Formats: sequence, C-alpha cells, structure tokens
Amino acid sequence: MNQDGADKSRRRFLTAATGVVGGVGAAFLAVPFLSYWNPSARAQAAGAPVEVDISQLEPGQLINVKWRGNPVWVFKRTDENVSDLEKLDGLLRDPDSDQPQQPEYAQNKHRSIKPEIMVMVGLCTHLGCSPLFRPDERPAGIEREWLGGFFCPCHGSYFDLAGRVYSGVPAPLNLEVPPYHFIDDNTVLIGEDEGDV
Repeated sequence: MNQDGADKSRRRFLTAATGVVGGVGAAFLAVPFLSYWNPSARAQAAGAPVEVDISQLEPGQLINVKWRGNPVWVFKRTDENVSDLEKLDGLLRDPDSDQPQQPEYAQNKHRSIKPEIMVMVGLCTHLGCSPLFRPDERPAGIEREWLGGFFCPCHGSYFDLAGRVYSGVPAPLNLEVPPYHFIDDNTVLIGEDEGDV
C-alpha cells in the first residue's frame, strides 16, 4: 500500500511537470509565431500620420505630400477661390458632400476645417488616376463655367477647388478628404483626426 501511494504521487508529479514544461515550450514557440503577424517597421511607417509645414504656403499654391503611398494635396485657396465655391453648386454632382468622401468636420461647402486650406487625396474617384491642378487655365474640351480646379485627362473628369466632382463626367464621387487636423497654425497632421491624438 505504501508503494502504491508513492507511485501515485510520483505519477502526479511527473504529469504536472510534463504539463508545465509543455506549456513553457508552447509559449516559447508562440512568441516568434505571433510576432511574425505584427506589421514591419516599414509597413507601420507607410500608414503613419504625416506632418506638413504650411507656414510658407502662399495663396493659390498647392503642395504634394505622400501618405499611405497616395498623393495628398494641401492647397491654400485665395479669398476669391473660397467665394467662388458657392457659384458652382448647380454644376456639381454632390455639391453638399452628402457622399461619405470626407470626415464629418469637412462636410461643408469648402470641404475643409479652415475655408482657405484644402487637404485631399489626389486620386480621381473614377479609376485612380492623378488629376492635374488647373487653378486658372480652363482644360481643353470643358465648355462649362470654370473657376479653377482639377482635371483628370485620362477620362475627362473634373473637380472644383474643393474637390467636388462636376456632374456628367465619369468620376462618380468627390475627391477623398483624409482624416487630418491642425497641430498649430503652421502645421497640418494628415492621417489622424484631432480626437485620435
């Protein structure tokens, strides 16, 4: 009877020890496996927010930055550009920005936080081409009123200086406005809403 008791306690000890060693071994194997699924530093940087210095941005000037591999335009509109936006409502497919192509804070006539500063993804909503910036010059073939904007020569879509698409062109939606906010008067952070900070 004494020998049976010793065998049972030895068996329990060996079973528990085997379970502990197996659990530790499984944890050691899981760590590299799970870390493999984490994004690389390069992938994290590709989606990281981008700071843009706008202190030298002149009225009528557009700068191009890259965020998540896409061109993002930061444009400083003149007072005339801002007042012209309301004149085009009857020519636009979505003048009130009802389609969800912008954050809520940019769902207005100028599609931006500050009327004079426009931030938008520079890809046509038709097939992803990059439209040309035409602030003054009317693109060939456009018979409608032109107060400046963006023209996609690939298939003939055009947008006003708020990125709103004209009706009757192949592009179905306004240009996308990415999440962004102003860190201060001279710096825009593209890729994060103010509440995300």
